[in-house]
Amino acid sequence: MKKYPHVNLALGAIIIFFLSVPSYGAPKPDPITSYDSDNDNTIDLAEITKVANDQFTKLESDNDDTLDAKEIGRKLSKKAFLKADPDKDATLSKNEFIALTEAMFTSTDDDNDGTLDDREFKTKKGQALLMLLQ
Repeated sequence: MKKYPHVNLALGAIIIFFLSVPSYGAPKPDPITSYDSDNDNTIDLAEITKVANDQFTKLESDNDDTLDAKEIGRKLSKKAFLKADPDKDATLSKNEFIALTEAMFTSTDDDNDGTLDDREFKTKKGQALLMLLQ
């Protein structure tokens, strides 16, 4: 290989490139690990509300203190967005976004214990809640 040092250099560059590219097929972070601030292996309403507040701030890009359909993107269906917008102004205020998240939390809590566990997050409703918050 001493005859072709540029081949080694090129191969090294290719390997470094592929190791540094993010994996788009990578699984989403575990919600229990990510959101469980009291380490009880469940997520309660206070924990989900904090995550929702953070997500609202992250999504709200035009500094008008609301989320429109463009800012929500594919995180919420058009039907769900319209349902979450009681004043029909085509935006979600922080209070409306939090109310939506709390309603989704309650709907996902199928054993009505006030917390979500790993099993509940794996349901269709749990996956919809995670889609909104991740």
